[in-house]
This record gives sequence, C-alpha cells and structure tokens, in this order.
Amino acid sequence: MWEQLVQLGIEPKDARFYLAVLERGKPTVAEAAEHAGVSRTNAYDIAKRLAHRGLLSFAETRSSGRHVLLATDPQRLVDEWREHGRMLDAVVPQLQAIHDKAGVRPRVRYFEGADGIRSVLFETLNWPSPLRGILSMVDLLNVPGEAAMNEYIEGRRQRGLWLHVIRSREKESDFGWPTDPSRFRVARYAPAGRVFTMTTIVSGGSVALISSRQESFGLIIDSEEFAALHGNMFDVLWEASTPSDAPVDGS
Repeated sequence: MWEQLVQLGIEPKDARFYLAVLERGKPTVAEAAEHAGVSRTNAYDIAKRLAHRGLLSFAETRSSGRHVLLATDPQRLVDEWREHGRMLDAVVPQLQAIHDKAGVRPRVRYFEGADGIRSVLFETLNWPSPLRGILSMVDLLNVPGEAAMNEYIEGRRQRGLWLHVIRSREKESDFGWPTDPSRFRVARYAPAGRVFTMTTIVSGGSVALISSRQESFGLIIDSEEFAALHGNMFDVLWEASTPSDAPVDGS
C-alpha cells in the first residue's frame, strides 16, 4: 500500500509512517516510528511534515495524558490533489506564455544514422495536418526501409494526417504511391530534371530534413521563419508540378 502512496508523491518514509498511524489508531510518535521502521529522530520530522500537509494531527489523551498522533481522513489526499489541480490551472497558462515566448528562438536537432532518420520521419506524425513534403522515394525505401514506410503511411492514415507530396519521377519506386484520398495523400511530380535526393517535410513551425543513405542523417528545425520560407518554396514548386494521375508527356 505504501508504494501506491509514493506514486502519489509522498516520500517512502512518510508513506510508511502515515500508514502506521492509520493502522495503530492513536500511536505515540515512538510507536508509529517502530511500526514504520524509521528512527525516532526522523519520526518527529516526518510527523511535522505530514501535519503540515493536513494528513496528521497531534492530540493528548484524557486518560493517560499521552501525546498521540491522529491520522486525518484519507479523503484529504483527494482534496490535496484537487487543490494541486486548481493551482495548475492557474499557473500553467503563465508557464505556457513563458514557453511560447522562449520558443521564438529557433531550435535545431540533429539525428545520425538509420535510427535517426526513422526518428525524424516518425516525429512528423505528431505535426499538424497537412504535411507538405518533397520526398525521394527510392532513398526512403532504402533508409529507413519499406517496412518503416508502410508503418508511417498507416500512422498517417490512422491520424487522418494529410500529405501533399512532390516527388521526382527519376527517384520513383515500383510502389507508385499516387494520389489516394483513402491514404490521405495528394501527389504531384516535379518538372523533369528536378531530382531530389533528400526528403523535406514542412508543417506548422517545423521543417524535417532527411538525407539519403550516403550521408545518413536527419534534421528537425523548429523555426517559424524557416518553416515559412520552405512552405513558400514548396507552394511555388507545387504549382509547377504535375498531378500524379496526369498523362505523361501529354499522352
């Protein structure tokens, strides 16, 4: 039982002491200390802490005049959590304002190797819809690999996360992955000769960059200005690109 009290934020010794008082009814500090397995010196400090939290109180018995401890109704723990909740409701908006202000500064995160590339790719599943991406499919099927890409596509589908994607025909794969509303994907092909060996994904105030196996790294840049720049460049390229279901060479 005391382990569960620890999970609620009570120190282990304090939890055992509180349970000792509950179980023994009206123990002295020494009796509660012995039952809880703590020293008498520590017991007085523990009793004061618990009394300060409203979980214990000191009393004097009429018959013997002994000073004993009384455990407060355990409902006090629920009341304490409610008080903490009200405090959090008041302070979190202030903390959020500080966080948002600090967030104006750009942040760059570097990820190395195949595991790093996978981490960067899958973090974008938590970004707002739609994602705007320039993808090199051959390179992505190489690293992080076909299984990871299928898992990523399913992750987008489950979240209803749209991807507006531009790809190079020169870097296409046998899978195709055309426009498919059931997969929340709208695809276009870049003009001929525009070959992308890196993948770029833009959403909100963040940009993900994923290299090929040759350099094997990923970057996430959290910056409103950088994301706006890449978003605008994506939009220009999107307008110049061809829908994936359009005839090739006008045929």
